Amino acid sequence: MISAFGWAALALLFGYLALFFWGSALAAQAAGRRVWLFARATGRDRLAAMGFRVAFAIAFFGPLLWLAVPTLHKVDPLWTEGRAVLLGLIGVFVAGLGAMVAFAAQMSMGSSWRVGVVDGETGDLVSGGLYRFSRNPTFVGQAALLAGVALAVPSVLTVLAPILFLWSASTQVRSEEVALRAAIGQDYEQYEASVPRWIGINRKAAR
Repeated sequence: MISAFGWAALALLFGYLALFFWGSALAAQAAGRRVWLFARATGRDRLAAMGFRVAFAIAFFGPLLWLAVPTLHKVDPLWTEGRAVLLGLIGVFVAGLGAMVAFAAQMSMGSSWRVGVVDGETGDLVSGGLYRFSRNPTFVGQAALLAGVALAVPSVLTVLAPILFLWSASTQVRSEEVALRAAIGQDYEQYEASVPRWIGINRKAAR
């Protein structure tokens, strides 16, 4: 059984993914070029690209599979049969907040939005809005979304999803930073020095 809060979290995840693809299509149209770069990733970045896909897939389809095949959820030590109502409520709140942050950050990138990283395909530097507090607010929001789903529908797969996502994000971010330093130079280095990789207060503004 999945609680009403669990279903709500899964609906938020589905809705976010629909908005993510729609926003990516708008960015591609604005940029006049493809923004989906996963297919061109190599090495660890290719593994990270696969990790992103698997993380979102198991977060959404995992609970549905567990629900459809009772034998699977009966051996899952984290499955609550929908009885953890307070956990579900917290999960929906976290998932909803994460989805809003992730989509707002994506849309504020405009034509600079990219899905993946390839040298020479970085776009212009965006440092306003949510990017004043994090160099990667989309990843922060997506991680919160997946964590919220894990709270609302606890299972081995939904808990694994944000862990796999964080590894993938950390891997891709390091490659992005190298590409951005090479493409943008001093402006990015100054931005990098003043804004945390994940989340925090703009260090220059705090002085």
